[in-house]
Amino acid sequence: MTTPMPDSTDPAPINTPIAVSDPPPFRASNLASRLRRSASLQLLLSSLLTLLGLVLHLSWLAVPAGLLTTLLALLQLVPPLWRQLSNRFDDVPTARVLAVVGLVLAAIALPVALGWWDPYLSFWQQENWAAIGAIGEGVIGAVGQILVALVALAIAWRQVMVDQRLTGQQNRITQAQTIDSFIHGISELISDEEGLLEDWPLERMLAEGRLAAVLGSVDRDGKARILRFLSHARLLTPLRRDHRLGRAILDGEGGYEEDRRNGIPVIRLNAMLKGVDLSETDLRTVDFNGADLCGTDFSGADLSEANLASTNLGGANLERTRLENTRFFYGRPQTASPAGGSATADHGTGNGTGAIVENLNLSGARWLDAQAHFYLASWSGNRSRATLPGGCQGIPSQLEGSRSRRA
Repeated sequence: MTTPMPDSTDPAPINTPIAVSDPPPFRASNLASRLRRSASLQLLLSSLLTLLGLVLHLSWLAVPAGLLTTLLALLQLVPPLWRQLSNRFDDVPTARVLAVVGLVLAAIALPVALGWWDPYLSFWQQENWAAIGAIGEGVIGAVGQILVALVALAIAWRQVMVDQRLTGQQNRITQAQTIDSFIHGISELISDEEGLLEDWPLERMLAEGRLAAVLGSVDRDGKARILRFLSHARLLTPLRRDHRLGRAILDGEGGYEEDRRNGIPVIRLNAMLKGVDLSETDLRTVDFNGADLCGTDFSGADLSEANLASTNLGGANLERTRLENTRFFYGRPQTASPAGGSATADHGTGNGTGAIVENLNLSGARWLDAQAHFYLASWSGNRSRATLPGGCQGIPSQLEGSRSRRA
């Protein structure tokens, strides 16, 4: 269950003491302290000492100063060079070039180690120049041509990878433009000239149609950005409506009043995210509002403070997902139950407000609080209970019990 966050608009208490942070470290201004902080001054001084020792022929000064200069120079050059090489080693083309070099080296080393080259080396020991010339012209020449072809292949492959990167950057720019156009279009569709919400049934259907179309044309990160926009704009939250025109009712504080029981959202996700790949994405504070998330992949995603109550998470993958303050139900975990049953949803007790979590993969889920842990252990089934971090000792499974009672 999420903990209520303090309202940033509330005035601070009058007599509240102000926390004083630790003072910054004292920085002396003498020459010794400047020399300890400045690598350039250290290199300059050691270089001057080295030159002085060479000019005056003082080996006792030149040798230590030279070693010190070498050490200081390596301390400045090796770390950035190593970082650059590490980034280069993570590059896929570099790994493939090294794989080709390793393959050639292995092709040479294995025959030498197994003695397959001994008959040819005997020609060198016997000074049989005719045989050596024939070998050099035939075998070594062919190997050289193969190496030249491999180098050309590596260069061509490198060019292909550069082209793929440029294409990927262009695709990201196009996707950002698509998302911006969607946000602008939705904003104009559901707001009037005064900026108030004006979502008639046809406009809500058009907004859902646009969302379904754009979700099919962007990748998982684009889907996450769209969901964050819709959630922060409260377009996924059920809003209280008047009983005449169906307009959303203002709450008197600059927003619209929420109604989880009978409210109508501007956009319903329905089954738009069913089985979709949302792994490794940022979905913090997203209100899924009863969406069908059956089989959706949330592995490695951040679902902190997201609202998953009344959603269908059956068969979803929450492996390594961050679940800090994530809402799975309303009410109390002891009385909460999954939505979709015959009972009317009761947001006070939580009966019929929880997420459907059967066969949910929770391996490595992080930051799961005690109440969410109790609900998931109660209603996720035996397969999911085996993956729940912390185990389910002392928490009976309510899923099998409810099935037996219905039977």
